[in-house]
Amino acid sequence: MLAHVASIHVLIATLSSEDGDGRDEPDHDGTAERPAGQNGSSLAMTAFKSDFLRTLSERGFVHQISDPEGLDAAAVKGPITAYIGYDATAVSLHVGHLMQIMMLHWMQETGHKPIALMGGGTTMVGDPSFKDEARKLLTPETIEENLKGIRRVFSRYLDFDGQGASTGPATMMNNADWLLGLNYLEFLRDVGRHFSVNRMLSFDSVKTRLDREQSLSFLEFNYMILQAYDFVELNKRTGCILQMGGSDQWGNIVNGIDLGHRMSDVQLFALTSPLLTTASGAKMGKTASGAVWLDSELLPVFEFWQYWRNTEDADVGRFLKLFTKLPLAEIARLEALGGAEINEAKKILATEVTALLHGREAADAAAETARKTFEEGALAADLPSVGLPRAEFEAGLGVLTAFVKAGLVPSTGEARRQVKAGGLRVNDAVVTDERAALSAADLSGDGVVKLSFGKKKHILLRPE
Repeated sequence: MLAHVASIHVLIATLSSEDGDGRDEPDHDGTAERPAGQNGSSLAMTAFKSDFLRTLSERGFVHQISDPEGLDAAAVKGPITAYIGYDATAVSLHVGHLMQIMMLHWMQETGHKPIALMGGGTTMVGDPSFKDEARKLLTPETIEENLKGIRRVFSRYLDFDGQGASTGPATMMNNADWLLGLNYLEFLRDVGRHFSVNRMLSFDSVKTRLDREQSLSFLEFNYMILQAYDFVELNKRTGCILQMGGSDQWGNIVNGIDLGHRMSDVQLFALTSPLLTTASGAKMGKTASGAVWLDSELLPVFEFWQYWRNTEDADVGRFLKLFTKLPLAEIARLEALGGAEINEAKKILATEVTALLHGREAADAAAETARKTFEEGALAADLPSVGLPRAEFEAGLGVLTAFVKAGLVPSTGEARRQVKAGGLRVNDAVVTDERAALSAADLSGDGVVKLSFGKKKHILLRPE
């Protein structure tokens, strides 16, 4: 027991300047500011004995683990339970959250018990991590509506029925179940007394706000305590011993480990994934046109497929490991392709990622739409479409306005610049006259007008 206590205290002490007290959120981009002298273990080359950690390591999910040997031994001994938390600050999750979702997926695939924790309670407070100002407080009704959208995503990656899992179903829980009913004075006495304000002020996510003389409300200051308490509560309710998340969550997960030791004298573990960026340094999950949502009602399946088809060459192998279930040997073969052949690997990546989220049939349809559009130059009826009043076509719709209404460019000024650069096309013909107008005469036999921005962005305008 003394060795256990010492190891916890050493881990906490080394994190006095460590940042990372946020949880995964629908509008979180997954970035992490790493302080000088990173803590935890870099484990890409560690030979794990458990299928769980070996799979995560081989596929590139592991950045830090609080006690690698202890967690590996626990995973070998028998099924363990782990969770990742998701606050409901938007109506859906986006691609930036997919890495953590796949971690839960592989946990269940290797015989363990994942929990997707919905932040119905913590969303009411708002995570202050790396934010210049307090988040807009959401009503309980908005939070519940957002949770509905987030829950839909998980059914594609986790088996909540347990029919295909040897250890039973995955679990979805909501921290509102225990946070909303807390007695404030009892919580301060039983939980709050274990937290040092000095240490909490040392987190970069707090220091940055204070250094800029930007207000940090007492409400926000409580967030890291509530998330640490989630870990302890889940341990009591389910036997959960592991919290996973992005690398920006390291400090707060360790808060939970320390709180679990102080309140219940239990051994808990932390596992974080690396910062997710493209080879060129761009953040995952967002593009110039907005977030890459995981909900087909917010982002059409074809556009989701196309996002992965446009992966940079250097990222193909890494993304195949992280976001598909293809065997590592097949991934190695695809990663080794060079020249124009790498495009075939990108198509496989796009189709496999899309199939996991939207189903095989939808993924194959998106791939076929791309083939017709880009290889045959044909008009694919299932390209993303936008409906406009028929009267606008009959009156003559300005071509610049048409591209703005289609969402391909943000303004007529930008459309005008793209016309001069030769970047806009109507029915595959380059637009050369910025004063041109669309009319009923431009409608195809299918009753649509195809607008294209560059070679990869296409929208069908449909008069209604």
